[in-house]
Order: sequence, then structure tokens, then C-alpha cells
Amino acid sequence: MSDVKVRTGELGDPTLASRLYDWVQLTKLRLASLVSFAAFVGALLAEGRGGSIMNAIEAALWITASAASGGTLNQVLERDTDRLMDRTKDRPLVAGRISVRNAILVAALLGVASTAGLWVRFNPLAAMLSLASLFAYVAVYTPLKRVSTLNTVVGALPGAAPPLIGYVAVSGALGNWAISLFAIVFAWQFPHFMSIAWMYRDQYKRAGMQMLPGVEGGESIAGRQALVYSLCLLPISMLPGVWGDAGPVYIAGALLFGMAYVIASFRFMSRQTRPRARQLLWTSLVYLPALLTLILCDPAVRAAAVN
Repeated sequence: MSDVKVRTGELGDPTLASRLYDWVQLTKLRLASLVSFAAFVGALLAEGRGGSIMNAIEAALWITASAASGGTLNQVLERDTDRLMDRTKDRPLVAGRISVRNAILVAALLGVASTAGLWVRFNPLAAMLSLASLFAYVAVYTPLKRVSTLNTVVGALPGAAPPLIGYVAVSGALGNWAISLFAIVFAWQFPHFMSIAWMYRDQYKRAGMQMLPGVEGGESIAGRQALVYSLCLLPISMLPGVWGDAGPVYIAGALLFGMAYVIASFRFMSRQTRPRARQLLWTSLVYLPALLTLILCDPAVRAAAVN
């Protein structure tokens, strides 16, 4: 009953708020907000055009538009399997609240606009990287989910691209920070997605999705994989310190956040229960924004220490 009140007006017509929410769902803007922040950090750390805040914001917005395009096309391609899963059966395309035609049109506009924006406002390399990331997510990762458990590895590549693209957009080339951020986000994704895949393993299996926790013997492998990648993330997150791009405050914070991620991953591996999977998921959602914020704050902390 409450759901009806949210989605419809007094006469049963969709409200403006519900329509906007449907487009937020379709473009996966809540997930894209994390993408946008990562891209913003990458752009702000770049050197070529001074790393100004306005340049960083603009680059992040174009990259977010590309991510929204990919999220929309992903739901277009998966609408038949989405209706078989409880967690996705009420998505706008499945429920018929948005037409496939309109979804494809909006996705195309977002994809073209983001590529053109990065090309014209920044540089061709950033535009090509963004387009390649979009292609990999939609044309490789999305169909691979029906075929192989390797889809998580493949999907982690475009998933880690936003901060790298943000850096390249502003600097025009790769640099230490671009490599560091790409590696950090790449490794971060595995415990994050393993927790989600484990919690919804039966639904994924029913929909024919080849997620690791849903295949025979895959649950224990998923737990070990989560722990291994969280452990790998510890030295990876030290790269900015090793390269002299970050100071001791960042190193201490990264170790602290990293150990929390390792502990949550170990608890999940040692006894796979829904509360522990959910704890790992929430730890992952805190870890990445916290680490990115620490990266942004580190220069100010170092400057204050010198003064």
C-alpha cells in the first residue's frame, strides 16, 4: 500500500517524483555518485591543467554521464533476467514504467555527449578511454555474466577506470596517481561484489547468471577471493606513499582502513552468513569514499605539519 502511495498520485498516475526516481534507478545514479567522486579525485590530482576544482568537476560530470549510459544499457540487455530476481524485478524497464526505446535513446545521448564532451573540453585520449570503458561494460561484461564467473574480473576493469580517466582528462597523460587509483579501485571491487553475489546467489542462479557464489563449490572460493583481494589492497594502497605522492598521515589512514576491510573479509570467509556478508558490503562502501577523502586531505595535512 505504501509503495502505491509513493509511485502514484491521487488518480493513479505516476507522480513527478516517482518518474524521476525511475530514471535514477535506470541510470544507476546512486552507484554513479561513487564513480563521480572517484573521477573527481583523479582529475583533481592531475597536473596538466593545474588540477583546478572546476576542471575536475566538469571531467567528473562527463565521466558520470558515461557511467549512466552504461548502467542504462546494462538494464536494457538484462531486462529478461531482471524479472526473474526479487531484487531487480521492480526495475523501471521490467515493470514497464519506462520504455526500452526511451531507455536506449537516453543511453545513446549520454554516451555520445560524454565522449564528445571529454574530446572537445579535454582531450581525445580521455574520450577514447571513456568510450572503451563503456564498450567493455556493456558489450563484454554484461553478456559475460550469463556465461562465465570471470565476469567479475572483466567488469572490474571498466569499474576501476573512472579515476584514471579523470586524471587523463586533466593531465593529458598517465601518471603515478592514475595508476595508483586504478589499482586501488580494481582490488576494492572484489570483496564488495563477492558480498553482494553471495547474498543474492540463489536469485542470480535462478536468473542464469554465472556469479561465483552461485556455482558448485563457488561459495568458499568467493570467500577466499574476497580475503585475497583485501590483503592485496594493503600494499596497493601504499603506492602513493612509496612514490612520494602522499605522506605518513595517508599511509597510517590507508593501513587502518585496509585492516578493517581485511577483518571484514576474513570474517566473511571464515563463516559465510548474511550478517557477515552485509558487514563486508557496508565496510566496502565506507572504505573507498574514506580513502579517497583521505587522499584529498593529505596535502593540507602535510602543509600544516610543515608550517
